[in-house]
Amino acid sequence: MMLFRHALSRRDAFLILLGASSMHIWSLLFRQVPSEQSIVINTHLMHDQPGTDQAALKAAVPPPPQAYSATFTNTITTTTTRTVTRDLIPTTVPAVLSSDTRVSIDVSRELPHTSIVAHAPGWTLFRNLYMSNGTLFVVTDDISQFPEIRMMTSTGLAAVNTPENIAAREPTKENMDFLTPEQAQTRWGGDVKKGEKNRVWSIEGNTLLFNDPSQFLRHYYHFVAELFFGVQAFWHGAFSKPTSSPSDTYALVHPSPPPVTRAIFTHSNADGWRDGPGFNAYFLRGAFPSLTVEMQEDWDDRIATTRIGTRDRAWHFPLVLLTDRSAAHRGTVCGSQTQRTAAEAWSYMKDHQQLQGMHVGGWWEPVRSAIWRFSGSQLPMLSAASVVSSPNQELMDVGVEAQKSLGMPEKVVVTYISRQGVARRKLIAEDHAVLVAGLKDMADRRGWELNVLQAEKMTKDEQVQAAAKTTILLGVHGNGLTHLVWMPPTRASTVIEMFYPEGFAHDYQWTTRALGMSHFAVWNDTHRTYPNKPEVNYPEGFQGNEIPVYAPTIIQLIEDRVDGKI
Repeated sequence: MMLFRHALSRRDAFLILLGASSMHIWSLLFRQVPSEQSIVINTHLMHDQPGTDQAALKAAVPPPPQAYSATFTNTITTTTTRTVTRDLIPTTVPAVLSSDTRVSIDVSRELPHTSIVAHAPGWTLFRNLYMSNGTLFVVTDDISQFPEIRMMTSTGLAAVNTPENIAAREPTKENMDFLTPEQAQTRWGGDVKKGEKNRVWSIEGNTLLFNDPSQFLRHYYHFVAELFFGVQAFWHGAFSKPTSSPSDTYALVHPSPPPVTRAIFTHSNADGWRDGPGFNAYFLRGAFPSLTVEMQEDWDDRIATTRIGTRDRAWHFPLVLLTDRSAAHRGTVCGSQTQRTAAEAWSYMKDHQQLQGMHVGGWWEPVRSAIWRFSGSQLPMLSAASVVSSPNQELMDVGVEAQKSLGMPEKVVVTYISRQGVARRKLIAEDHAVLVAGLKDMADRRGWELNVLQAEKMTKDEQVQAAAKTTILLGVHGNGLTHLVWMPPTRASTVIEMFYPEGFAHDYQWTTRALGMSHFAVWNDTHRTYPNKPEVNYPEGFQGNEIPVYAPTIIQLIEDRVDGKI
């Protein structure tokens, strides 16, 4: 087949050859060559996407300080590795503008070094973490800048309180290990002088890497009010500026942190993270509608594809939050004080004054508002204007004194979540009947709204809608009290939890206080609250159906809370 209708003249051929040669020489002389001392890192922090508030996003990612020694070329940011101490949380994040990691990592002579953005036991936010053959690798020339591996990860086995199981959950080099930059290059690097590329593939975007077993994932409270509660506190806090005034601790609107791209459940299949009632999936799709979810089978695929005989491949995570339940329990706050893994994440950010709006759950507000909207709740968005006055004293701890600075709701709504229709942990039938009658009389007398709910008979939207307007949430210790995370912050917002006498667990008590609300534990006719909280105890009868309650105690407690007497 002829390519041209007419043959080229010698002159035409010469001109074409001359032009091609000129373009080739030009590209050789003026092409941009990546610096040997820098790398391109992509975390998808500032892509222009529809519906993204770019101004807020850029505010959340301020320009790098001098310590980062950043150099800008067009839209590419190059940074040097920074020094991190064991108790350091950075107050700024380097601006990252690149839209491609593959090119530089494929051909760079040195792989990006691993660094830590923030760390608490069981919660470690990495830049440039690697995985090959199932092992997570930290690439660094200074191991002393990183926490102990056991405080970051574990074997991921289900937890049983026996010496043998505790020992079996201690991590080994197969779970996480350190590599020097030279070792990493030898293991995964290509010879760039020969035109070889590195055997490293970047997983674009920002990742949540969950090393928890499905043992607790299939539970609404543990999944939402513990795991993702901690994720939001840690992720939001890590990219927030320190609070500079007491009024900041009441703010509900803040610059957005980098978006999360995917969640990987390394020890859970598709059924392993979904609870029976379906609230986990409802929450995940409603709060993070664009989140990609990978499970154990996907993780196994990634592991399998790194094995290529004697020359391994590696996956590269530009920005990844690794969470590990066993590692969190090795921390003091979780292991000795609260037994809540999220408490390590929350307490760390609060202690470093990174927890935005801590008196009103401001750091949680993006999730709370997303679920309100997803459920169709007819509730206006809360704002800092709901605060009556800001305290003049220094930053305070969460508690009733700080809560007094909030405004009252337009209408007091009391919600009693009844467990009388479920299999276990129920009030004595007569006590339940007297309590409901007393609540109705109180609501009529005070002009309040009362809702007595059986969650198992309601849709998920209806349950969230009820919580979204609740002032006082009341119930026996149980999963339904997880809905407290959807309550609006007000001066009277309170959770009243009924226990079998002398029984107590931190689940809802700690979560309530972490959102700046008040919690009362009730034993029949007595009640206690922070700091005079009970000790954790599971007496015989804790899980039973003969839990007593003295209705007048509950009624008086509710009225005193609304009237500001306690």
